[in-house]
Amino acid sequence: MMSRRNSPLDAAVEGERSLTARSVLASALLGSEPPELPVARLVALAGLFAVNANRARVALSRMAAAGEVVAVGDSTYRLAGALLERQERQRSSLHPPVTTTWQGGWTLAVVTATGDGQSERAARRRALARARFAEWREGVWIRPDNLPTDALRAIPGVERVDGHLAMEPSAARALVTVIWPLDAWATRADDLVRRLALVTPAISTGDAGALAPGFVVSAAVLRHLQADPLLPHALEPDGWPGHDLRDRYGPWDAAYRELLRHWHRDETAQVRTVSRR
Repeated sequence: MMSRRNSPLDAAVEGERSLTARSVLASALLGSEPPELPVARLVALAGLFAVNANRARVALSRMAAAGEVVAVGDSTYRLAGALLERQERQRSSLHPPVTTTWQGGWTLAVVTATGDGQSERAARRRALARARFAEWREGVWIRPDNLPTDALRAIPGVERVDGHLAMEPSAARALVTVIWPLDAWATRADDLVRRLALVTPAISTGDAGALAPGFVVSAAVLRHLQADPLLPHALEPDGWPGHDLRDRYGPWDAAYRELLRHWHRDETAQVRTVSRR
């Protein structure tokens, strides 16, 4: 008999980052459409990670004070601010908004600001990376023009330049391997496919023990997909696993959500039964 310590569910989350009360609540809301949940459900989800109701409510209050969530009525919280923007990035990572067949064009984002402090420069770099640009030269960020780049308008001190770089296809393929860590991304994506597979049997049998590890793996997949540069097919390395990860995650997530719905229903029924006694 396999020990619990060596079970597939434990192997699925081995080495993954632990989730704080805030990260559990944020991940739950980020994965909801619309991005709002009753407090009771958020508290119950936090309980899967040994976060008691008081700690969960304190975390919600702090998130509200930080502008990350807003109260909707007396018993529901909804995403707001930076977390709401993150959900949009998450959504576009799952369903990439590729708009054109790539013809070899590139979009450049040139940093025009001067005299900014370290925090402003760091914030600008994060924003450019979130827009799926990579730094080509100092102050010049670049990506193939197969995606919308409206996000650049909201980044202070950056000017967008569209153009066709004089670059042979082989040079373009070599360039993307230099400015993006494609090998590391692919290795992590393959690992996440493996972790999804480890949780799948328990989800398929309705094992509530899969909820916490499945939650952790799901959050890891969604984080990782946001770092996919979404290159045009002509520039993707052979066997690029981004497509496989998305294809597997869709049905996996649907099955996980179904298990979660059943668990919430049973939890609610138990609470009502206890309250009538």
